[in-house]
Formats: sequence, C-alpha cells, structure tokens
Amino acid sequence: MYILGVWDGHDSGAAIVEGKKILFAANEERYTKRKLEVAFPYNSIRAALRYTGLKPSDIEVVSFPTTEFTKTISRIFPGAKENYYQFRRRKVGKPALEGLMHYSKYAMTLIGDVPLSRTISKELVAREMRGLGFRDFRIFNTDHHMSHAATAAFTSGMKNSLSVTLDGLGDGLSGSVCTFEHGELKREHSITARNSIGIFFEQVTNLVGMRELEDEGKVMAMADYSFPFDFSKNKMREFFKVEGKNIVAKYGPVEQYRKLGSICWNTPREQFAYMAQQLLEHIMEKFFSNVIDEYGKSAVSMAGGLLSNVKANMKVREIESLKQWHIFPHMGDGGIALGSAMFTNYLLNDVTSYEFNDAYLGEDYSEKEILSHLKKTSGITYEKDTDSGGHAADLLEDQEYVFWFNGRMEYGPRALGNRSIVARADSDSVKDKLNLFIKQREWYQPFAPSMLYEDANKLLYSDKGKSSFMTMAYAVRESERESMKSVVHVDLTARPQMLEKENKQYRRLMEAVKKHTGRGVVLNTSFNIHGSPIVSTPADAIDTMKKTKAPYMFLSGYFVENKDGKK
Repeated sequence: MYILGVWDGHDSGAAIVEGKKILFAANEERYTKRKLEVAFPYNSIRAALRYTGLKPSDIEVVSFPTTEFTKTISRIFPGAKENYYQFRRRKVGKPALEGLMHYSKYAMTLIGDVPLSRTISKELVAREMRGLGFRDFRIFNTDHHMSHAATAAFTSGMKNSLSVTLDGLGDGLSGSVCTFEHGELKREHSITARNSIGIFFEQVTNLVGMRELEDEGKVMAMADYSFPFDFSKNKMREFFKVEGKNIVAKYGPVEQYRKLGSICWNTPREQFAYMAQQLLEHIMEKFFSNVIDEYGKSAVSMAGGLLSNVKANMKVREIESLKQWHIFPHMGDGGIALGSAMFTNYLLNDVTSYEFNDAYLGEDYSEKEILSHLKKTSGITYEKDTDSGGHAADLLEDQEYVFWFNGRMEYGPRALGNRSIVARADSDSVKDKLNLFIKQREWYQPFAPSMLYEDANKLLYSDKGKSSFMTMAYAVRESERESMKSVVHVDLTARPQMLEKENKQYRRLMEAVKKHTGRGVVLNTSFNIHGSPIVSTPADAIDTMKKTKAPYMFLSGYFVENKDGKK
C-alpha cells in the first residue's frame, strides 16, 4: 500500500511510505524557493511521484494532519494564509494594525476543532488532490501531535519508550506524552494550547524584532551574549511552571504578549533573549524529568518545533534518569506530512518501525542530468573527479571552502553532507570568508561541525547516544576548543553531526581531513544563501555558485571551478 502524506501549512511538504520504507519526503520551499513555504505542496507531490516512478492511480491512501478551526479557515481562504505569510516574514511594509494582527492570532490559538472543520478540511484537501489527477483514493486526516509522535517513535528504533511532543500548537494542543510499547502508540497526556511555551518563545522572537516561526534559533544563539544571572532574578520566571506532567502558563497568550512587551521595552535584547532561553531550559528539564519518573521509562523519543532548540535539548539529555533518546531530525511542522503518512500506516497496517539510518529522503540526479546543467553554463570549468573527498580536503587545507552537492537531498532544516558548504573547523579566517561572501548571517550565529563518530568523544563531552542529525548541543572539550574554533559557540558548545557509514562520500572527505589535521571534523553549513532554502537541484547549486562567486564545487562526482570565483 502506497500512502501519500500531505501537509499544506507552515513548511508544507509531501512524503510517501510503503510498508516499513520511507520512499520519499521533501518540503515545498525547495521547489518554490520561498523559505518555509505555506502553499499547498503541488511541487513536492509531483517530485514524490517523479522520484518513486509512481502514478496518481498507484496511491491508495492520502493522509493529511491538522483540522483545527484556524487551519480550516486558511484552507477555505488561501489568500489570507498568503497575506499572513508575507506579514510574518516581513516582506511587506509594517501594517498600521500590526499589534491587532498579533493579538487576533494569539486569541485564536485557543480554538481547536469546531463542528464541521474536519469534514470541510477533508473535502478541501481531497479537491486539491483530484486537481492533481488523483482519483480512486481514500483520504484520512490525523491529529497534529500524533503525527509528530509517530515520526519520533517509529524512527527511534526503540520498542519500549515515551514519545513526547512540544511545539507552538496544533489541533488545540501544544504538547503530548505517548507511551510506545508492544507495538502500540498511545496518548497518555496532553498539554493545551493555552499553556504553550512554544507560543511564548514565538512571541519573544517577534518582540526582539525577528520573524516568529523562523528565527527562534537566533534568539537561542543571542541569549549566550547576555551577562548570565540566577533564575531567581529572571523577570519571566513566573510565566510558566511545571506541575507533574503539566506545563502551566500563568497568563493566556494575549495577556502574555502584553506583559512580555512591557519587559522587552526596557530590557536589552540579549538579556531579554537570555531570560526566555533560561526559562525554556528550566521548564523542559523539569517537565521531561517528571514524565520520565511518572511512566518509569528511561527511553524517550521527541518531536515538535521546540525540539529544534539544541540548548534546551542538552538540558534534557543531561537528566540522570534519561538513558536513551532520539529526536526526529525534521522535528517541526515540516515533518508532519511524513508523520501523517506514518500514523495512517500504523492505523491501517500496524507498521510501527521504519528503516531510518539517515535523512537523505529527497531527490537525487543522474550523471546525464548533471552534465546537461554543466554543459549549458558559461564561466565554469568542470572535470570528472574520482576522489572528491580527498581533493576537497586538500582545498580545505589551503584555507578554502567548498560547495558539496551529492546524492539525495536531506529532509529537514539541516544540511548533513549532501547539500553542504564545507570548510576547516579550526580557521576563523575561512569562517569570516563564508559569512562575507556566502552566508551573511548575524554575527552571533554559530556554525556547526560534522565529525566522524569515532572521534566525537575525543572532541566533545559526549554521552547517551549518537547525534546524527545536529539536534543536540554538546560541550566541547577544553583541549579541542582551538582545533574547533570556527564551530564553537561563545558558550563553548557545538551542535554536531556524528557520522558513521551512512554517507560514504562525505565520510571520505572527513577521513582525508583527519590525515591533514589529526581530527575528523569540518565546519558544515547549509548550501544556500542566508534567507533562502537549501539548494535542491544541480541548477540551484550552479546558480548559487555563480551568484556568490564561490570558487569550487564538488557536484556528484564532478569538480567544478568558477572562473569568477573569489579565492
């Protein structure tokens, strides 16, 4: 049975599963070039069919998540969704009623499903599918947080565990706790949207002048530039508390936004960010500790947008009673097209585990397609390269950075060695080159390392499992801070990808770097210009190379030089 999962909200996308296999998963932003796209995922669906060789008639089941009132309204009036997307991303001038727009949104967060919303959403999604040529299919809708929980539990490899979700909101909830045992995923506890610490962090992001639902990671990074102070002096400390399995907000989202605005008015933004991050870490650590103790399970899988906060995740990992953990790599709403397909597959076919050794679930391209793009591009030279990893390591030794495009596109927000920009981990000068010519990121945003798994414990204070997907922060060993200075944050932590054998070409690069430096570690940042989605196609890669005047690229077995490149 082929099941197509579809998500038409924030970071829309599509995925196909069959049995215990994930055949394809990608997000719409990679095709429209609009970061965190909200439009119906027409391109992702077509790409899924194209890659798998399936026709619409082969798809027996279409599944989608989330039928709450506000999501149903956005399906009825897609123009309103587009207007809010433009407003949220600050692509329009500041509206005269900006404050009212925020207050209206936060007031509506308390509305979950209403009569007929599920029926209306089903019909609207089915109509879109019929417009794409789908005919004899059954349509299912799944709960937002059960879709998140499915991605975490069913890819974890754990058989007896908790699956915990935390995000802004979805279907009237901001979090959930499920048990996963004997092949059954069962919701045990829910946290309402009113008590959403995800909405709280979204509001903080907005108030410091950033884009909510997009720049929360910047708030986390900026927080470390504040002078630290004790939690007892945190002006936000009473906004949330943990009572057993519950996260409890003192204020509703509208009143909370007003009070946060008052604090922000006369607080330096680094301190404001520090307060929010400190509160989030305090709440998540206590909440996870309580649910682990409540259910007596030391293995926990996790998903939901709040699990993108690697510093808070680090606090959770350090809980003594937690012995085994897994965070789904596409933890935010961009991952719930796959989650919806997985949960439907569980309901229909009792499938509760998937072959999940890596996150390379998108498209790849044949040599013929690669050559076609190279041949029609002026201003470059290219040649076949039989040892791209060794060649790239030699260039890194000369203080260069390289574009690295190979194999299937990663699923999720992190580049993991198939759509990456790679540089030395011990060079401030090459880090500055990247920021000047390519990334143009805020000064307080750190880069992240990829490293050989067998070297991880030499470089980091690492314990409790492997971080394959850059979902967790680790303290860097004092002896290695100089050798990793381009990927170490000001708080002396890093967000690593620990690589075993799941990516042979990328591993070869790090092994060659290790011969030069003694350490199998590189700086790895996503292959994109800041503010744009990660590149998808060879054409995207070549276009980015030309625009940024990058000198070198390794493109699926070809070494490409830009005649206008800045070396």
